[in-house]
Order: sequence, then structure tokens, then C-alpha cells
Amino acid sequence: MAKKTQANQTEEKEEIKNVVEVSDAGPCKKKISIEIPAEKITKSLDEQYEQLRKDAIIPGFRKGRAPRRLLEKRFGKESSEQVKLKLMMDASETAIKDNNINSIGDPNIDPDKVEMPEKGAMKFEFEIEVRPEFDLPALEGIPVDKPKIEVTDEIINNEITELQKRIGTYKPKEGKIALEDQVVADVVLRPEGGEMEVIKNTEIQVNERGFVAKVFVDGLDKLLVGAKAGDVKTTSTDVPATFFDEKYRGKKVEVEIKIGDVKALEPAEMNDDFFKRFGIANLDELKKTLHERNEKNIERQQKEVLRQEVRDYLNDQVDFELPMDVVADQSRNILQRQYTRMLLQGQKADEVAKQMEELKASSDQQAQLQLKAFFVMDAVAKKLNIEATEEEINGYIAQAAMYRQTRPEKLREQMARDGSLAEAAMEIRELKCIDKILETAKVSEVEPKKVEEKQKKAAEKAAEKAKPVKKAEKEEPAEKAEKKEKKADKEEKAEKPAKKAPAKKKEK
Repeated sequence: MAKKTQANQTEEKEEIKNVVEVSDAGPCKKKISIEIPAEKITKSLDEQYEQLRKDAIIPGFRKGRAPRRLLEKRFGKESSEQVKLKLMMDASETAIKDNNINSIGDPNIDPDKVEMPEKGAMKFEFEIEVRPEFDLPALEGIPVDKPKIEVTDEIINNEITELQKRIGTYKPKEGKIALEDQVVADVVLRPEGGEMEVIKNTEIQVNERGFVAKVFVDGLDKLLVGAKAGDVKTTSTDVPATFFDEKYRGKKVEVEIKIGDVKALEPAEMNDDFFKRFGIANLDELKKTLHERNEKNIERQQKEVLRQEVRDYLNDQVDFELPMDVVADQSRNILQRQYTRMLLQGQKADEVAKQMEELKASSDQQAQLQLKAFFVMDAVAKKLNIEATEEEINGYIAQAAMYRQTRPEKLREQMARDGSLAEAAMEIRELKCIDKILETAKVSEVEPKKVEEKQKKAAEKAAEKAKPVKKAEKEEPAEKAEKKEKKADKEEKAEKPAKKAPAKKKEK
């Protein structure tokens, strides 16, 4: 056994090493340049042809006896390509492993742009997305604020009013549109540089920000309040670069709304039918039930506020940049995590679906914030050595299945298919990390308004820090000067490369 180990060590010493150079290519990106020595290429080609000699059937020669020159003539191009691809794949994997590159994606390599040299070394380079590098702050004894919340008569009465609205009905109305009315309209969407789309008889809720057919529109209340049936209103909206629908993603969209029916919400009356719908006898019992439920909600709300306090603290203490292409690549996973988080918090399926539409239309800035939070919490989990157990995942699935009114085994199967099972495990791990930090946190009870103002400022500060790094900002001064020179040149040959350069970057 010792002799075998010694032989392996000798073989390792004789291994031909590649020349590898690693450099920064911007936030969360590394550029890896690799040179594969000529002797390594020769050795790989020799091995390829030796294997080919054993397997190939050449007329006029016994199997395994065909001369190398004949094999090269018949299979040279194919063999050379196979060796090239294998060398590049092995070299890139080894370079990533040996240099401890913590990648979050596959290498961006185009083999067609790399030629197998007739003699000498083969050189190629590629970029790869990597996890950001940063230092975590101390996690023990961090300061957090807990809101002092009490269940008041005003809260109960407001909730009863909301219940009446929730099970109320929209009825046709005459006259002008008011806030919270419902409009049935024909909508025309004209994305910049794209095809027009017409959506008939779509329902629009008149609020400050609303979903119009397929896109969100800000200032919807100002646009529609005061209008009436038959009016046509137009506006435009800038769709975020992380929008779920590729047709509208990152584009300016002209929105035309032709108002049809107008309906006003009529809250439900508090009668016997109203109380029976909620399984209670009268108003006093309703108030008691709402009071008990609010007590539980307050406890859960305070817990979530404390968790957010931890998130805000970590975000404030850690700073790093993320480029937009990394944000866009990861936005789908972020949305899935938000989905599992809402289910874990016990929100109803219809409420989750509504919020998901808003999240899908969220700005690239919000996607950047959430992705940053993921990397920070991932580092915290590793530092605290915390993972989600199988029992915890099963518990989550059982709880989510209850809210979604389905069987746990069916939900698990669905989550395994769409990737949300892994996202659920990450969400559970995050909550465990935060709760672990809260065990030693310094908690102060304060008025809810103070917490709201504090978290609002934290959100604004985080948004300011989360300005995406544009690709143009990452160009070297020499590259900028070269583009400027080409643009100034009036000759056609000099103009074409200048126009192609941005398009080439987009393909990455």
C-alpha cells in the first residue's frame, strides 16, 4: 500500500502544470487566464490517438495496428477538437478549485473562439461570477428595538370595517371614478420596440399603485379618479430590468386605458348572515375572537420586527457591490425565497399570489437588496454552523400544506420539481440564524412609531447603497479611450467595432 502511495506521489510530481493567472474583473467577477503547455497538449493527443488506435477499424489494418499518420489524416480534426474541449474543461475546473474561487455560476467560455495550436501552448481566458468577499461584524450583543403594541378598540373596529369590505361586493355606479373603485377596461400596452398587446375587459383596482393588465402603474389614482365610463386615459411606465415577463422587461411601456364599467365597493352588512359566515353568534363574540387573534398577531409581528432589526443591522455593517447581470441571473431564486417566506409566515394563498405579482414587478434595486441579504445570511450560517434539518423542512411543508389546503406529500413533490424545496431550506436556515443572534441581542422596548422611522431610514440607506454597477463603469480607461477614438473616426471600418462592443457585452 505504501509503494502505491509513493508511486502516486511520483506521478503527481511529473504532472504538467498549467500556467494560471487570476484577476478581478469587477464586482463579483474574476477573470481567469490559462496557458496549457505544449507538452501537455502533445501528451493528450498521444493518449487520444492511442485510444483511437485500439478502437478504430481501418480497412487493410488489423484492429490496433493502424499507423498514427493514417489516424491523423482520417480523424485529425475531430480528435483535435475533442482534446481541445477536454483540456479546456479540465483546466478551467482545476483553476477554479486550486485557486479557491467560490463561484456562483458556470465559467463563461466560448470554445469556438479558442484555436488548437499546431505547435506551442494553448491560451484562453474566461470570466466567472463569484460570491462577494466581505467581513461579518460581531454577532453577539447587537442592539435591537421591539415595538410596544397593544390591542385597542380602534384596532378591532378598523379590522371589522376591513372584514366588511373584504366580503363586500362591487356594484355598478354612475358618475365619476373614486378611490378604491373597480374599473373594467380594455387596455392597450405598447412596449418600446415591441409589439402592441390588447387586453379586453380587465379589472383594475383604483389605488395609488395598481396592476394594469400586465404591468404596474404608479399614480393610478391620479390618472383615473374623476374620470368616467367611456373616457380613455393614457400614461407610461418604466418596467424594471428584473420583470418576470420578457416582453416588457426593462422597457418603457405606453399604457392606454379605455374605461368601460365602473363599480363601487359596497361593504357587507353586519347581520346574521355576516356572523354565520365567520362561525360566530354576534358582534361581541366577533370582537373577542379578533382580540385573541390580534394578540397572537402582535407576538408574531414583534418577532418579525426583531428579525428585521437584525437584517438591517447586518446590512448596515456589511458593504459590497453587485453587478446588474448577477442580480438578473439570481432574481428568480430571490422571488422563490420571498414566496416561501410569505407561506412560512402564514399568509393565505390568494394574498401571496397578489403580493407575488408586485414582487415580480419590483425594481432591480430591490432585487439587488435581497440578493445582498442572501449572501450576508449565507456567511452568517457558515459562521454559526447552522443548517436546516430534515425534520424542520418537513414541519415547514406540513404548515405550508395546511395554509394551501393540500396534502404535505403532494406539496413536497411539487416543491422538489420547481426548486422551492431548496429555497424553503434556505429560508428556514436564515430564520434559525437570526433567532440565534437574537438570543444574545440587547432588546429595548420602544414606541412603534420609533421602530417604523428607524426601519424606514434603514431601508432608504440600504437602497442608496444598492446602486447597481453598470457595465460601462467597469471598463478600463484604455478601453474607454479606444471607443472614443473609434467613434470620432469617420471611416466606416472604424465605426463598426465601436458599435459592436456594447452588443458583445450584452451577450455575456
